[in-house]
Amino acid sequence: MNLLDSAETSTLPKLVMRNSRMFGAEPAMREKNRGIWQTLSWREAADYLRDLALGLSSLGFGRGDKLSVVGDNRPALYLAQLSAQALGGVAIPVYQDAIASELVYVLNHAEVSMIVAEDQEQVDKILSLRDQLPNLKWIIFEDPRGLAGSDEPILKSLEDVLALGRASTARTEFERELAAGSADDIAMIAYTSGTTGQPKGALLSHRNMIATAENYIRGETVERGDNWLAFLPMAWVGDAMYSLAVALVAGATVNCPESPETVQRDLRELGPTIVLAPPRIWETLLTQVQVRAADSSAFKRRVFEYFRGVAERRELLLQDGKPVPGGLKLAYALGEWLVYRPVRDLLGFRLARWAVTGGAPLGPDTFRFFRSFGINLKQVYGQTEASALVAFQRDGQVDPNGVGEPVPGLEFRIADNGELQVRGPGVFVGYYKQDDVTAETKTPDGWLKTGDAAVISPQGQLSIIDRAKDVGRLADGTPFAPQFIENKLKFSPFIREAVAFGDGRDFVAAMVAIDMETVGNWAERNGLAYTSFMDLARKPEVARLICEEAMKINATLPEATRVNRVLLLNKELDADDNEITRTRKVRRSYVAEKYKPVIDAFYGGKDSAEVTMEITFEDGRKTTLDATIAIHDVPADAAARAAA
Repeated sequence: MNLLDSAETSTLPKLVMRNSRMFGAEPAMREKNRGIWQTLSWREAADYLRDLALGLSSLGFGRGDKLSVVGDNRPALYLAQLSAQALGGVAIPVYQDAIASELVYVLNHAEVSMIVAEDQEQVDKILSLRDQLPNLKWIIFEDPRGLAGSDEPILKSLEDVLALGRASTARTEFERELAAGSADDIAMIAYTSGTTGQPKGALLSHRNMIATAENYIRGETVERGDNWLAFLPMAWVGDAMYSLAVALVAGATVNCPESPETVQRDLRELGPTIVLAPPRIWETLLTQVQVRAADSSAFKRRVFEYFRGVAERRELLLQDGKPVPGGLKLAYALGEWLVYRPVRDLLGFRLARWAVTGGAPLGPDTFRFFRSFGINLKQVYGQTEASALVAFQRDGQVDPNGVGEPVPGLEFRIADNGELQVRGPGVFVGYYKQDDVTAETKTPDGWLKTGDAAVISPQGQLSIIDRAKDVGRLADGTPFAPQFIENKLKFSPFIREAVAFGDGRDFVAAMVAIDMETVGNWAERNGLAYTSFMDLARKPEVARLICEEAMKINATLPEATRVNRVLLLNKELDADDNEITRTRKVRRSYVAEKYKPVIDAFYGGKDSAEVTMEITFEDGRKTTLDATIAIHDVPADAAARAAA
């Protein structure tokens, strides 16, 4: 029976109560605190949810009200969202690193009346904006350090709210509100990353979330008691889907790291059965492995590179459906003991049955690397407006150039303009306060226009080309998908971000932000002194390094789409500066406008560009930085490189 067929399991908080009844002593959540993992059972989670909901109710929170959470991943913040939903309210998670203007927009647009904040840092940020938040009634903080004894009348500690709930005599009213919850009630407003302007609030119902989770579990092996580490922003709809909906439906355990800085260590300690991470994390992990290999002895480097080659050759044969020769099998078995298993242990994947990447495309080379080392990495594709999950790869059907088949119950079609459209129970209700935009995004018969250019193979496998509006052509008519080239560039451990240009132009050019850690290590090994990111990025030696990396990547690209010119940015692309979203997607239209002098210099044959960059601080203050940045031509081949 589907969960949505029963009134007792039709909302997310009702699932907490079901899990408490069915397997109450089993772990629901864990949190690393002061080096110790602390476990919350399903029964304890249900009691916490009830007490917090009663406490919120005593402060005036009720049906239709909005509650926001801000901070790192914490069981208390997840349960705060569920408590609000149990009262018929709506949860609005926001990015913990959002700058002031972003927070004000979302909190006012959503008409948030209560905020549950993790600590003093988040509380101070919100207090500084209080005059701009007319709907805000209470700020509830979890960590009292630095806040105890505050005389701010709007502040209340989470422990005090729980105490109000425990002392409440309104248990019957709580049960009544919980029972009144319907599958079609709005569970959360998930704000999109806003690549083309202000974020939009996608209304996701309990039906959207639960149906998507149930359908996903029908096609993927998520089991009761499975563990994963919840370290991705709670405001990202993917975290809401896995850490709330999928975990509640399956009875899986959500584990929260001690801090963002301890994620890698906590991952190794936990040894999760499931690993969830966006492309940026996989790219960072690959860089770490490459750096450790480069820093090892000459003998260990040779061993690593030999068995890496063995793994890649085997993986390519498997992907092509070809038999693996006996000698290669034997070499891979030896590599399992010498290289692959130690790398998996180092990364914390020793118990992982499978791992997923999603949120943005992952470069095929990076994808193959992890699969070749014995990590069952698979791609998922989704959108906020489709409750995070649209398609995923099944075991045995993994292709680095695709994202798999649709989630059961979801339909695909390709429109005449090449845009992917989907329909099913996960498609959102609409945009909050934006009926006109909703009408542009959903067809009258319920198809969601994803905005992504895609193709579907005869076997029903989906491949995403790029954002439909970003796919173009070079001047000679060659198709140009910037994201594909950018992912190729980011396979280099020395390149953190890249933005490719070429639509309507004679050739492809790219702006590159170096990876400070790996390029810094390289500079130290080569005796190259530097003082800052800007200083390092301006070194001629670093420019040659990046050009050499571009040459390697060009060898894997069709001649027409090879990168001809590069510019090394003197700062990283930053969400605070509107260059990328909080989920690290490039805001192309904004970047094209901001860096227009660079684009003009690329295609005007100049050897440098004059750039004025606006830099935004966390408190919203802005400053500008003027710089002359060199442009470098990428040699066509090794012989040309030597001549240059």
